[in-house]
Amino acid sequence: MCASLQGRPIGRQDCFYLPQIFKRIEMKLKLVCKAIAIFAAIAFAGCETIDPLEPGMLVPKTVDQDPSLPSISVNNTLLHSETFGNPDSAMVVVLHGGPGGDYRSLLNCQAFTSNGYFVVFYDQRGAGLSKRHDKDVYSIQSTLDDLTAVIEHYRSSVNQKVFFIGHSWGAMLATAYINAYPVSVNGAVLAEPGGFTWKDTEDYLSRSNKITILSEETSDAVYFDQIFTGKENEHEILDYKAQLLAAFENAKGNTIGNAGQYPFWRSGAVTSNAYFEIADRDGFNWTTNLTQFTPKVLFMYSELNTAYGLQHAQRVSSAYSNVQLEKVNGTGHELLYFGWNNLNKLVIFGG
Repeated sequence: MCASLQGRPIGRQDCFYLPQIFKRIEMKLKLVCKAIAIFAAIAFAGCETIDPLEPGMLVPKTVDQDPSLPSISVNNTLLHSETFGNPDSAMVVVLHGGPGGDYRSLLNCQAFTSNGYFVVFYDQRGAGLSKRHDKDVYSIQSTLDDLTAVIEHYRSSVNQKVFFIGHSWGAMLATAYINAYPVSVNGAVLAEPGGFTWKDTEDYLSRSNKITILSEETSDAVYFDQIFTGKENEHEILDYKAQLLAAFENAKGNTIGNAGQYPFWRSGAVTSNAYFEIADRDGFNWTTNLTQFTPKVLFMYSELNTAYGLQHAQRVSSAYSNVQLEKVNGTGHELLYFGWNNLNKLVIFGG
């Protein structure tokens, strides 16, 4: 059993579900940001040896930069990953949101070890503390192949059952995988996926005013952009900007019902933008083979995320033929963190 990582920065981040950053923010917040920016400019002017691109300066190091972090080498990448429980027990793979998030806010799922499960966490390619790649490396198929590789890396026997618990984008990824390989998974728990088609996802995003992390719409909201301007391969700067946007969003409040900040390690700005571009260019439909998936799916939505609601949950979940739809009270979109006490008693893996 691995110990969970501690002592990383606390922030809010889920690239796929960021509320819109307004072009005009309150004067008080602007003054604070300008003061911080001026301080940073002075600091960098007086310290010629400080390089914002140096690993660890702006954001935590990734597993290829810090060998002390738990990691696995699969499918030509290095993923931040850790496990809990008996490796011979039925496997529960936890899939975080984003794209570009990490599993830190989902570590409550360790508790499933007490029910006899082997729980696997990993930060997806280019996200969290996993190794960064150029934008053209990312594709839906590579993400599915990574998930297959993670399962095979930890699998102790061919008869070992595999279950998914996915949040937000992670629930979409779980469904994309089940649609592609419907006999490879024994059950799933899905928490507020945006949609299983691009049409349904766009519908949800339009109601909740979501934007991509590096959108031009955000340029007026981040004063630091005048100091740190990152190119596509300068992941430290771009990830840092993504975290600044999350901080602005939290200062403005949010429309998806979260109670406040939730913990994360590091944003994955390039992977987030890559998947938004893929979806916008190619679209997707991950419902074509779901009728072949017969195990029960627990589909959960939150009480306080008014942009989601029962109607959207019914439409999205209906793609599965054997689904149990549940509302989790007292929480917003981050229901696996803020709503854990009401949620975990609902989760019973079957199949």
